[in-house]
Amino acid sequence: MGARIGMKPNILIVDDEQVIREVLTEKLTNAGYQCVTAGNSSEALRKLETDNTFSLVLSDIDMPGQNGISLLRDIKSRSNDIDVVMVTGVVDIDTAVQAIRLGASDYITKPFNLDEVVITVERTLDKRRLIRENREYQVSLERKVEERTIEVRRKSEEVERLYRELKIAFEQIRSTYDTTLEALMEALDTRDTETQGHSRRVSEYTVSVAKRLAVQEPELTQMKWGALLHDVGKIGVPDAILRKPGPLTPEEWVEMRKHPELGRRILAGIRFLDGAVPIVYCHQERYDGTGYPRGLKGDQIPLGARIFAVVDTLDAMTMNRPYRKALPYDRARQEVIQFAGVQFDPRVVDAFLQVPEEEWHEINRQIKADLASRGMAHRY
Repeated sequence: MGARIGMKPNILIVDDEQVIREVLTEKLTNAGYQCVTAGNSSEALRKLETDNTFSLVLSDIDMPGQNGISLLRDIKSRSNDIDVVMVTGVVDIDTAVQAIRLGASDYITKPFNLDEVVITVERTLDKRRLIRENREYQVSLERKVEERTIEVRRKSEEVERLYRELKIAFEQIRSTYDTTLEALMEALDTRDTETQGHSRRVSEYTVSVAKRLAVQEPELTQMKWGALLHDVGKIGVPDAILRKPGPLTPEEWVEMRKHPELGRRILAGIRFLDGAVPIVYCHQERYDGTGYPRGLKGDQIPLGARIFAVVDTLDAMTMNRPYRKALPYDRARQEVIQFAGVQFDPRVVDAFLQVPEEEWHEINRQIKADLASRGMAHRY
């Protein structure tokens, strides 16, 4: 059910008083709506059965014969996609509340203000439009995720296994975006065994520094997601390279350096991650222009990627690795200061230095506690 393309939604006005029908029709028609009227519930039901273009029914409650409440029940038993706004007398508030419980979208009390009627109708239809768009976007997003994972699946038998994990993770998208993204991050960290927990830490570290640079929402969350998913492109890197214990050959480095572009392609078209893509694509760039994949320099590098470069170094130095023990914070801090203006943006370094050492430790502690509460602490 819905309006025809290029026109405002159709409205069915139901009231036993002709003057009210005429007044409402004139006002709503002037507001751009297509209006049809019915003098009672039976006539309204006949018109609903023969015309499936109605988006909203504006119905009086107190009518001879079948009243508006019964009409509401009949409409909702046929379709939940038609909004119903009830019209009631001031003394019928209890009845109006009953109508809301039965599925009415809103109610208007008599005597009504015509401008308020238009506002109520627009508000009701806007809400329905947002629900419909969200539902369509959800379906589209799931379809795009499945298409991307199918493309990855073709690369190798190992990637096919990851495809299944990725598909399972993205099925959780119906709950919350954060839960879905964290599930994907865990799958990636499981594969890159040297950096387990890394994605989650650097995402929280990125937020801490971004706040010192006065980054506000929604950019702050997009930076967090970008840091969380920075290595998503490693899905397409063969295990023989990703898990190689020794140094990579020049040819292997060529393959490894493709992961920012692979990550950008994987996330392309996922609208709610548009702001995260710059970090995924640019997290290997260096402030002096010697990074990859595009050799960006200075402010050409997105701010989120410049922040990530600093906190990535902090995490790499202060966490245990198979080939060395974690280094103290002071050592990592000095490394960041030393390479300001070369590898790192000096302005970002200044913001990094504003974060107390205790805050880094507290972030790490909270992540460990959360993982422990979910039975995953042994992985980190």
